[in-house]
Amino acid sequence: MKLSEFKFDLPQNLIALHPAERGDARLMVVNRQTKQIEHRKFGDIVSYFGDGDTMVVNDTKVFPARLYGSKEKTGAQIEVFLLRELNREHRLWDVLVDPARKIRVGNKLYFGDSDLVAEVIDNTTSRGRTIRFLYDGDHSALMKAIHELGETPLPEEIKNRRKTTDEDRERYQTIFADDNKVGAVAAPTAGLHFTKNIVKRMEINGTQFTPITLHVGLGTFRQVDVEDLTKHKTDSEPYFIPPVTAEVVNASLDANKRVCSVGNTVLKTLESSVSANARLKPSEGWTDRFIFPPYDFKISNALLTNLHLPESVLLMGVCAFGGYDLVMQAYEIAMKEKYKFFSYGDLMLIL
Repeated sequence: MKLSEFKFDLPQNLIALHPAERGDARLMVVNRQTKQIEHRKFGDIVSYFGDGDTMVVNDTKVFPARLYGSKEKTGAQIEVFLLRELNREHRLWDVLVDPARKIRVGNKLYFGDSDLVAEVIDNTTSRGRTIRFLYDGDHSALMKAIHELGETPLPEEIKNRRKTTDEDRERYQTIFADDNKVGAVAAPTAGLHFTKNIVKRMEINGTQFTPITLHVGLGTFRQVDVEDLTKHKTDSEPYFIPPVTAEVVNASLDANKRVCSVGNTVLKTLESSVSANARLKPSEGWTDRFIFPPYDFKISNALLTNLHLPESVLLMGVCAFGGYDLVMQAYEIAMKEKYKFFSYGDLMLIL
């Protein structure tokens, strides 16, 4: 398919800039077989799953990856966005800087009144740099400093239209986030709406929740700039599928029950580790899987997802799962019904 096929006119006022209360978002339910579309509240998701069904969630934890510093000598203000740790021992990080034209190899960057200092040691892309943190403490102390100084990495579409608040640090995190799985620079947003009460009600009905880990990178939001989608390359992201998750998922598949991916991050992670007999394999590695129509899904048979921006890789993945015509029809209805789009917006459940 072509990039232009995923273009539509989204009114700016339908992009959610603030989160709803957990559990209070709207839910559009799309049935692939009957083509029926229902309008519900997120709490109603309980009624769509039951005994033997599985919800697969992403337990990655977002860290405050956006730092603000100043350049040595000139004092110029610089934004440093931490993408990923390259080498823990040498404290090397892959980052984006803004404004990039002011940052050269050898420059030192100072962060507030703290002891945190970084040196630029390489150029990677037009905005990309490799930096080395110059810090006396151990790794945990370094991460503590980053957490204290950093800002919640809201997507640019939100950040450019309002200030980041203290509330975002808690709300831009799912209840499934594991303190031992810190590494995402963007939230797996479909999971933001679950509450402990909703999870408990689903578990009482016999639905199991099981985790995978995919540390979400900025590639999730990177603009596609080629018309021919086969030529688009996505960033690699680290993932982990534990044996217990493979066992739970495969048991549901064997019993012809539902396996629901909570978000596109889960969807592509599961499709990155499929056995020859179309079952999930426990594994650990990196995935750069880019899913767009047509695509033959082997693991998931249900998907919970946000309403995404035009021409985004996330929309392409949803269209691959739900069917291009049906999903685009549902998006037209969503706009007419004033559903909220993007990371803090409403949800779609595709069955």
